[in-house]
Amino acid sequence: MSETQTEIGPRIGDQVFEALQASILSGEYRSGDRLRIRQLAASLGTSVMPVRESLARLEEVGLVETSPHRGAVVKEFTAEELLQIYSVRRILEVEATVQGAQKLDGAGRARLDEEFAAMEAALDSGDASEYLDHDEELLATIYSASGNPVLVETIRTLWLRCRAYKLVGARREISADAKAPLLKHQRRLMDAVDAGDPGAAAEVTGESFDDAVRRIRAGLGA
Repeated sequence: MSETQTEIGPRIGDQVFEALQASILSGEYRSGDRLRIRQLAASLGTSVMPVRESLARLEEVGLVETSPHRGAVVKEFTAEELLQIYSVRRILEVEATVQGAQKLDGAGRARLDEEFAAMEAALDSGDASEYLDHDEELLATIYSASGNPVLVETIRTLWLRCRAYKLVGARREISADAKAPLLKHQRRLMDAVDAGDPGAAAEVTGESFDDAVRRIRAGLGA
């Protein structure tokens, strides 16, 4: 494991949770990988208790699953589960787009440009995880302008649950030197926001989910 050892302190449980979550979200641990408690504790420089507690928290947010025979593993999603997540995401994110596009101010629009440029740079360097980080921050900038933190927090939780799948897809496109599909919806979304057209922005968001569902069905045989 590549993380630096975690310092022992009052927030050790949170630190271990954040370190393990980061390793899963970055793709260091992939779907189906076993997460051995003692090995993780040794690599993080802590006892087994905060690791065990962190794995339980990761299971609650849908990143880890446990079984009597295998212990804790990074969760593998079926096509049906992914389609259910994307169905809920579509409803929430279309609504967040409409609300946010109506209220995004000049500073927010400037932030969109910054995040889009960072996405392009990440793709140029072949860093799928960095690309996804900035993609999510671009969207979160729009959604947060809605003024509805519960909506944004719920969306972020769903992002976590399907991050591994998104990472695989982004890496596949980068490997095939097919970067344009990873930017087309964001560019159109920004244009709609700049034009002050929440309806058009929502339409772009909906289309992005339609494309995602087609990829899930094609890739996972749903």
